[in-house]
Amino acid sequence: MANNNGRGKSLESWIWDAACSIRGAKDAPKYKDFILPLIFTKRLCDVFDDEVNRIAAEVGSRKKAFQLVKADHKLVRFYLPLLPEDPEEPVWSIIRKLSDKIGESVTTHMRAIAKENPRLQGIIDRVDFNATTHGQRDIDDDRLSNLIEAISTKRLGLEDVEADIIGKSYEYLIRKFAEGGGQSAGEFYTPPEVGAIMSKVLQPEPGMEIYDPTCGSGGLLIKCEIAMEEAARGRKRTVAPLKLYGQEYTADTWAMANMNMIIHDMEGEIEIGDTFKNPKFRNKQGKLRTFDRVVANPMWNQDWFTEADYDNDELDRFPAGAGFPGKSSADWGWVQHMHASLNEKGRAAVVLDTGAASRGSGNAGANKEKTVRQWFVDHDLIESVLYLPENLFYNTTAPGIVLFLNKAKPKERQGKVFLVNASQVFQKGDPKNFIPDEGIQRIADTLIGWQEEDKLSRIVDHAELKKNDYNISPSRYIHTSDAETYRPIAEIVAELRVIEAEAKETDKALDAILRQLGVGA
Repeated sequence: MANNNGRGKSLESWIWDAACSIRGAKDAPKYKDFILPLIFTKRLCDVFDDEVNRIAAEVGSRKKAFQLVKADHKLVRFYLPLLPEDPEEPVWSIIRKLSDKIGESVTTHMRAIAKENPRLQGIIDRVDFNATTHGQRDIDDDRLSNLIEAISTKRLGLEDVEADIIGKSYEYLIRKFAEGGGQSAGEFYTPPEVGAIMSKVLQPEPGMEIYDPTCGSGGLLIKCEIAMEEAARGRKRTVAPLKLYGQEYTADTWAMANMNMIIHDMEGEIEIGDTFKNPKFRNKQGKLRTFDRVVANPMWNQDWFTEADYDNDELDRFPAGAGFPGKSSADWGWVQHMHASLNEKGRAAVVLDTGAASRGSGNAGANKEKTVRQWFVDHDLIESVLYLPENLFYNTTAPGIVLFLNKAKPKERQGKVFLVNASQVFQKGDPKNFIPDEGIQRIADTLIGWQEEDKLSRIVDHAELKKNDYNISPSRYIHTSDAETYRPIAEIVAELRVIEAEAKETDKALDAILRQLGVGA
């Protein structure tokens, strides 16, 4: 994956060893809700210590420095109400020296920290380290003590580790939890290579507003900030940071995103709630707020939104002629939400199931997903489509695609879509495949420059898309081998499931009509 220097690697292995200190690698993901806040708190404590030391150097002693920050919290980023009896002792020692009722005491300390810092409320105080299930402690004091001791072995202050290295290491830990987290992992984690390609292609510029409606642990937003800083390096002495906005449905993942953002030393506004039914980012008129860039990896093929959810929408997200993409998959519903969240020059990148690019094409009769897809093609909003390699994502072996939208396509690109079939650009990994650094750069450069290359990329005009019944899957137009190319089985199976679900809906409607006519069962 991304290259880190030796220092970064040692921090990554330390952070993973600390996580494994509870019950080994196999069980570490089960305890992520305890491990992540503790490492986050260790970082807060060590940074607070550094800030106290800075003030102490000016006023003569740590004792005086503690008194000053207690009187004026604005002197530090986060004020921690953890004051050691001996002011020369590190702040973390209060947690490290706990020997009795450890779970209860850690919970009390975290709640006290959150009380003093509104930005941390609901983030580190939501975990009960003393929680029980059926009378059994979720994490007993012995294991908690082992974890605290393992975390204590490395200092995470400003002088010990830069924000990008602690940030990378924290992301590494989240990735390791995703690897061991099975089906649920993909709900909060997008492989870093996919995020890197998306952010490089979107080319965010200093000061832009970036939005992720399904932000998970915040990785895609962070990748955009990193891509912007890399692109700006050497051009200006200082650049305005991006303004990052995200919404996440699951409370634990929302807390994870906030911790991830702070530990990367980035400012973001992460809201909690169901974006599809109640998007939190609105303008003064109550309509959808719009952004310069939108990135997302929504859960694929969500089937719990009904036609009424689309019909009752008051935010103009589902225009006439496109509207409801069908009950069996909300993929294009999310694309419509993202399109409505873009300003007039906005661009977006969204990860979708491969079937979203082709379902309904070539089928007899109307297909609701194809109708929405056609609307996006006809309105010239699709800039490019990237077909990814198989087995990158943590909750599926299916390849996935990235759809790039542009509300202000340059004149020379109008009436065309750029397709990239990167199915062969990967290295085998364990447990997942990955795209190496040179592959990430090659794919990003190809997409940015619209560079046609045999067996990799092609510019296709709208007339050809129309002729192919609005199938926009790169695998349909770009064959990666000389032999006859077969479509991936996972893609075919996903399409068959959708066709089956649509057939069931039609049968149900037909049954209802027949019953009304007094015919049949």
